[in-house]
Amino acid sequence: MENKLSVIGAGHVGASLAQYLAEDELGDVMLVDIVEGLAEGKALDLTEAAPIRGYNTTVRGSSNFATIEGSSVVAVTAGFARKPGMTREDLLNTNAKIIGDVTDNIMKYAPGAFIIIVSNPLDIMTCHAFKKSGLPKNQVFGQAGVLDSIRFRTFIALELGVSFADIQAMVLGGHGDTMVPLPRYTTVSGVGLEELLPKEKIDALVDRTRNGGGEIVKLLKTGSAYYAPAAATASMIKAVVKDEKKMLAASTYLEGEYGIRDLCIGVPVILGSGGLEQVVELTLKEDEIEMLQHSARTYREFLAIIGY
Repeated sequence: MENKLSVIGAGHVGASLAQYLAEDELGDVMLVDIVEGLAEGKALDLTEAAPIRGYNTTVRGSSNFATIEGSSVVAVTAGFARKPGMTREDLLNTNAKIIGDVTDNIMKYAPGAFIIIVSNPLDIMTCHAFKKSGLPKNQVFGQAGVLDSIRFRTFIALELGVSFADIQAMVLGGHGDTMVPLPRYTTVSGVGLEELLPKEKIDALVDRTRNGGGEIVKLLKTGSAYYAPAAATASMIKAVVKDEKKMLAASTYLEGEYGIRDLCIGVPVILGSGGLEQVVELTLKEDEIEMLQHSARTYREFLAIIGY
């Protein structure tokens, strides 16, 4: 295939993402991990699944960053996953070092690629990669509200007993406990959520969404979510590769939008062949904008820890 997509990190999220990209035939997939043999083994395994799964994508693995040369998109999943009792912020200093090194290698071998950050703490690592790379904001963004939105959609569908595909939702703010789900921008086949569920039930679904990642961490005990984060990232890559002009929530560097500047946080954007092509400013109620700005203040404190 003409298009080349690279995934940095061959753990559960990275390998699942490589699988989704291969099955969607969005381009040839390069899986990279510093652990010798890990990316190569998973790439070979995915290649051997192709005859049954019906895709003709080339999937390769390597421990050498030079193999990402020529990539149009690089998704970064590298880093340590959360463990029970650990917040995303606990991962800060360790993963900042990893993301810094990865960003340096992307700039060395694929400086023209769109960079999508998936590593946690998501918004902080996105800002770190953006500032360290020196690239324009349309070229570096993070997978945040897409995952949070599909979790919200899932919980709504399960509650109402309707198709997952019928639900459209929007979740803003940081990818963590300070996220801002917007029930009034959430619909079921065009019908507002507030027409279908009482406030107390919606509040419960919002709370479950905020704690969606932690719920899975508690159940798994030794890891964190990977199928849904990988699926969310694959949808973002598809929007760029296919120039879908898709509106979704992503972590991006703000320069005054929503009264926030000089940090990355999840807001509605348009994704297309130009990467993050536009930030969409919704009309928010006073309490919604306060929640969003509170989320931003929380992340600003952690950015200071890594020198921003």
